[in-house]
Amino acid sequence: MTRWIAASLALLMAANGLVMLGLPQAWYDAVPGVPLTGLFNPHFVRDIGMAYLTVAGGLAWFAWRPVQGWPALTLSAAFLALHAAIHVVDSARGPGPLQTVLRDFPGVYLPPLIAGTIAFLNRPKGA
Repeated sequence: MTRWIAASLALLMAANGLVMLGLPQAWYDAVPGVPLTGLFNPHFVRDIGMAYLTVAGGLAWFAWRPVQGWPALTLSAAFLALHAAIHVVDSARGPGPLQTVLRDFPGVYLPPLIAGTIAFLNRPKGA
């Protein structure tokens, strides 16, 4: 079951990354809260899109070959968690932190919770 969840999350992360690469302005305008983070920078959006494609690769590798892909899964979960941590700090500093966390929960906080849980549940013996 965790392999299917990882594969589904990989597809979502890949779709996000591809939109960031191919339509950075549309992505910037469509994602709630993003315009509040600063001026549009297409290079920066594309850089982050590549990070999301890398995350998708780690999740997909685990879904395809769980034992060999587990390290890549943990790195994908780590990126997602660190990205969420930045959002926690920014939310705490801004007005209406609870509203910001609720707005960002599906796209920012839920993916690392899912990926981290999958990594924890599938960790190799002795890890």
